[in-house]
Parts: sequence; structure tokens; C-alpha cells
Amino acid sequence: MNRVGFILQVKADRLEEYKAHHKQVWPEMLAALSATGWHNYSLFVRDDGLLFGYFETPDDLQTAVARMGETEVNAKWQAMMAPFFEHSADTQADQMMLELTEVFHLD
Repeated sequence: MNRVGFILQVKADRLEEYKAHHKQVWPEMLAALSATGWHNYSLFVRDDGLLFGYFETPDDLQTAVARMGETEVNAKWQAMMAPFFEHSADTQADQMMLELTEVFHLD
């Protein structure tokens, strides 16, 4: 199992609404994440919108994102979430994840 950490930038003025959407993630989105190998998925965010995400997967980040990209629900979720992120208008947020290098893990 690979541990993946990544960062994204949420627009600070949209942060509260972004957090509200994540209090009730669609059941079909949760099912798709699980079915495509995303486990122990967590999101953390600072007040300025810097978002840190973590999940475990049998795949690497690119493969995990690609597998989710094959689901219908991911396209709908990404379209809904697009206005919340600092990124170019023609790129989905899941394509903008900046992967971090793990330097320590306590087993």
C-alpha cells in the first residue's frame, strides 16, 4: 500500500463553503473512491486555503487519479468543486495535485 500526500490551494473566500460540501460527500462518490483503491483518505486545510490531502492506495498518485477519472461521479464532483480551487480554468483540481515526498513514517 502506498501512502500519498498532496497539496492544493482552495480559494480563501470559498473555504467555508468548501468545508460544508465535505460534511456530506455524496454516497456514490464515497463508493467510487473506495472501489478505485482510495483508502484512509483525509483532507486538512489551513485558514488561507492551503489544503493537504492524504490517502493510501495500491497505486501511485497518477494511476489512482486516472482510475477515479474513469467514474461518472468523479466528473460531476470535479465540475462542482472547480470554482473552489486556485487553478487554470481548463484543468480539474484532481489534475493539479502536487504530490509531496514522504520523508518519515512511524509503523
